[in-house]
Amino acid sequence: MMSFRNNRLQQLVLPMSTARLLSDIAQARGRQQEFMRQAALILNPLHQQALLQAAEAANRVEGMTVSPDRVELLVLRRARPENPAEQQVRGYGLALQEVHDRHARLGIKPEVIRRLHAICMAGSSDAGQFKRADEKAVQLVDGGPAVSRLRPVPAKAAAGAVGELCRLYEQAVQQDQLPPLIAVGALALDFLCIHPFRQGNGRVSFLLTLLALYHHEYEVGRYVSLERLIEQSKDDYHTSLQRSAQQWHEGRHDLIPWLEFFLRTVRSAYAEFDREAKKVCSLHGARTRLVKEAIASAPAEFSLTELERRCPNVNREMIRWVLRDLKARGQVECLGRGPGAKWRKKGSLTKKR
Repeated sequence: MMSFRNNRLQQLVLPMSTARLLSDIAQARGRQQEFMRQAALILNPLHQQALLQAAEAANRVEGMTVSPDRVELLVLRRARPENPAEQQVRGYGLALQEVHDRHARLGIKPEVIRRLHAICMAGSSDAGQFKRADEKAVQLVDGGPAVSRLRPVPAKAAAGAVGELCRLYEQAVQQDQLPPLIAVGALALDFLCIHPFRQGNGRVSFLLTLLALYHHEYEVGRYVSLERLIEQSKDDYHTSLQRSAQQWHEGRHDLIPWLEFFLRTVRSAYAEFDREAKKVCSLHGARTRLVKEAIASAPAEFSLTELERRCPNVNREMIRWVLRDLKARGQVECLGRGPGAKWRKKGSLTKKR
């Protein structure tokens, strides 16, 4: 909450590098929104990939690892966890899906933060509960001891600090006097400095950031894992966090190192989305043409099952998508129900190639 007290963010002077990052992200968001208007359903493979990468990376950042071949089973197929690490990977996947599906109904509130913690830390004795004892916030260093990076708020003040942070954040965004991304970055920084839970603070900070980004229509986290990008830059993550956390308790901290790291991460996510979405759309176009050619060369009446045999490299949902599109255009009609139902070509599609 220290970043929001006394209108500090409204008085923050942004360097040119930060302003440039904000401009780059604004342009990239416009391109993403155009992609989504044209091809939201086509982008679903990117969404599933992001879910898997996020669940794995978010837990690895905090020292929890599972076998890669188990991640898809745990996150997408809801397999039963076999150990505490798998439980937390599955839990984070469920919490992510909660944010993706219900973000419009989830506010930046203490009860929502506790709920997200309860989901992603399911199985822990204090899941959904603020810490009861003072503890150090540490960074796990590969091949070495844990290193203290932050001085958290005392346990007895944690609940009040989270409540104040949520209240001041909402006031700041409602006043509309600063770029929303600056408020979101400050929200994440202050949450990490408060460190209200015994464990899982990093994971909840990722979820909270994603939720706040959704509220401001920055939806890149649906298709690109911010958690993976942070894990790939974990040294910069810890360094920028440590630099901006200095003198946080006194309200004299420097937000710029953390804000620039946060904005660089968001910009990288949009750049990756732009590349991957173009690939997916290109592949979708090729498969669409393949299905349409199969329909054109099929008998006047055909079934979805027959199309699957003619297009072995195209999944059933893609074939259904093409049929629905052609049906809406009045070029085919469905004569029954189920995969074995017959479809009939109409208009220009009645002629065999």
